[in-house]
Amino acid sequence: MLADRYPFYLANRPRQPNEDLPVVDKFSGEVVTRVALSSAADVEAAIAAAVRATEPMRKLPPHARQAVLEHCVRRFRERAEELALILCIEAGKPLRDARGEVTRLIETFKAAAEEAVRGGGEVLNLEVSARAEGYRGFTRRVPVGPVSLITPFNFPLNLVAHKVAPAIAAGCPFILKPSDRTPVSAMVLAEVLAETNLPEGAFSVVTPRLADIGPLIEDERLMLLSFTGSEKVGWELKARAGRKKVVLELGGNAACVVDKEPGAPLEAIADRVALGAFFQSGQSCISVQRVLVHTTHYEALKQLLVARARALRAGNPRDEATTLGPMIDEPAARRLEGWIQSAVARGARVLTGGGRQGALLEATVLEGVPADEPLHTEEAFGPVVLLESFESFTDALRRVNAGRFGLQAGLFTNDLSRAMRAWDDLEVGGVVVGDVPSFRVDTMPYGGVKSSGLGREGVKYAIEDMTEVRLLVLKQGPARED
Repeated sequence: MLADRYPFYLANRPRQPNEDLPVVDKFSGEVVTRVALSSAADVEAAIAAAVRATEPMRKLPPHARQAVLEHCVRRFRERAEELALILCIEAGKPLRDARGEVTRLIETFKAAAEEAVRGGGEVLNLEVSARAEGYRGFTRRVPVGPVSLITPFNFPLNLVAHKVAPAIAAGCPFILKPSDRTPVSAMVLAEVLAETNLPEGAFSVVTPRLADIGPLIEDERLMLLSFTGSEKVGWELKARAGRKKVVLELGGNAACVVDKEPGAPLEAIADRVALGAFFQSGQSCISVQRVLVHTTHYEALKQLLVARARALRAGNPRDEATTLGPMIDEPAARRLEGWIQSAVARGARVLTGGGRQGALLEATVLEGVPADEPLHTEEAFGPVVLLESFESFTDALRRVNAGRFGLQAGLFTNDLSRAMRAWDDLEVGGVVVGDVPSFRVDTMPYGGVKSSGLGREGVKYAIEDMTEVRLLVLKQGPARED
C-alpha cells in the first residue's frame, strides 16, 4: 500500500513542510495519500542548488555517474511490485500494464548507465585546404548545465526516466516537476536517488502550484527545458523559454495503414491494433487512433477488431483480470464521450462501446467519422479508434499526412517499396513497418514533427540534447629532435 504521506525533494533531501497535495485513487476517486506541496521559494532554492551543483556534476567521472544509474536499476528491481502498485493506484493502470512500465523504467536506466561511459568525441581532419596544413581538431561533449524537466501523468515512471536518467548520464543537475495527478512515482524515484552519492543539489523533485512554475520555464540559469505533455501547453512554454534549448514531446493522433498485402494474418493485425488503441486506456501520445484499411480487408478486420474491443475487461485496475482501467479522471472521460456523441450526430457509427461510468469509458470503435470532427483532427487520448477504408495507397498516405500532428505511424505491408515510400513521404517522426505506431523501444530516437514536438528522446538522443560539443584546435609545429 501507499505511505500516508510523501515529501518532495529539494537539493537531494526530502522536505515535508505540509500535506497539501492530495493523490486520488483513479478508480475509486478516494484520496489515498498526500504529497508535500512546494512553494515559490522552494522552486527558487531548487534552481539555486542546481546552479551550485553544475561544476561538481560536470566533474563527476563517467564511471561514478554509471554507478548511480546502476544503483537505481538494482533498487527498482527490488521495489518493482511496489512501484507497479503505485502506478495502478495513482494512474489507474491495470497491474499487468503497470508491471510493464516498471520493466521499461529499469531498461531506460540500464541503457543510460551504459551510455554514461560512452561519451567520446571525434578527431577531425582540418587539413581541407593549404591554409589549414598542420592543424588538427578534436571534439568532446560536455554537459549543458542545469536542466528543467516537466512530465505528464500517463507514464509517471517511464517518461520521468526518459528525462532523469539521461540528465544523470550527461552530468546535468536537474529540477523535475512531475504531474500533480501522479506525483508519488517520481517521489519514490527521488527516494532511490537520495541513496546515492550524487553531489548536493544535483537533483530536486518539486510539486509547485501552476502559478509558481514560471522560473522552471523562464529562468536563464536553466540551460534546457524538456517538456512532455499537451500540444497547447508545450508551444506556450517554448515561447516563454527564452534562449535555452527546448525539447518538446507533444500530442498525436497516430494512424496505422493496413495495405492490400499486409504481410501478416488479419487476426494478428487485429491483436496489435487493439493493443495499440486500448492499452493504457488509450492515454498515450502514440495510441492508435486512426486505422486505414484497404477495401479488400476492411470488413474482416472490422469484425475482428470489434470482437477484441468487446473482449476487454473493464474495472478495478488492481484486479489481475482487468485489461481496461479508468481514464485519468471523469472530466477527461466526459470530454471524450462528448466527442463521440458529436461524431455520431454527424453520421458516424459506433460499432462497439461508447458508454461511460465515471472515469471508465468503454473501448470504442467507430467508422464514418467526418474528417473535420475532433475525434479525427485532435488527440483523443482515450480508448477510441476510428476505422476507414482506402483503395489507393497514395491516398492513404495523403490522409495520414492531412492532420497537423506527426509523431509516429504504423504500416502493415509486405511490399518493401511501399515501406520505403512511406518512410520517404509520411510527415512523422517515425514509421513502424509490420506493427502499430504505439511500438517504442526506449533506446530509439522518439519524437515528432509539425505540432507533435521538437527534438528527440531515447536515451542516447536525450544525452546529446543535454550536452554540447566543445572543440579543440591544435596547431602542430615541427617535430623536435630527440
